[in-house]
Amino acid sequence: MLLLCFAVCMCSAQQIMYSNLRELVEDRGDVVSILKVTKRTKNQIFLTGGGDYRIEALGNPGMSRYLKRRCYAVRIDSSLYVNCKKMRYKRFRLGGWYAPAMWVGGKIYYTAQPVGQVAATPPDAVKLGGEVGDAIAASGLANERVYYELDPETGRSAFVGKERMAELLQAHPVWLEQLQQETSESAEVMGKYLRLLSGSR
Repeated sequence: MLLLCFAVCMCSAQQIMYSNLRELVEDRGDVVSILKVTKRTKNQIFLTGGGDYRIEALGNPGMSRYLKRRCYAVRIDSSLYVNCKKMRYKRFRLGGWYAPAMWVGGKIYYTAQPVGQVAATPPDAVKLGGEVGDAIAASGLANERVYYELDPETGRSAFVGKERMAELLQAHPVWLEQLQQETSESAEVMGKYLRLLSGSR
């Protein structure tokens, strides 16, 4: 009985590393059991940018380096994380470390800092020039998150704002009407509709 319970616990704590997008799509990565996920602090994100989570291999510096620099994605139990170092939005890099992700309708959706056009300062905001202004703008975006849509066929990412979400909700008029009332394109708001589409609560 104890052996059965142990086997069930081991199965439920499955950890899989994917070295590239193809492996992730085909769900054929390397199974491991020494990964540790740590949520990064606001200060860490502000100073070095990148994703919300650090994933390391306990007692294995070589694998930790691989996770940081080369690994494409990691699944731990039912949670999926993509390596921001491998993600691009147009010509902009999204930094290092890992972002939480989910599959919805054959596409991968993940949260990361707004970059490029997505990070444009609102028209009514006070704009300061030079390095000071850039630093203030960067600090304001350090904790902001938006959703990006990763196309498994091309490996390209697109911003998920109200326009893209409206396309995804065409078959759900009630949700679409709710979306039209939203005033934000943040990950918190868009994530609500993505979870509805995925069937989760």
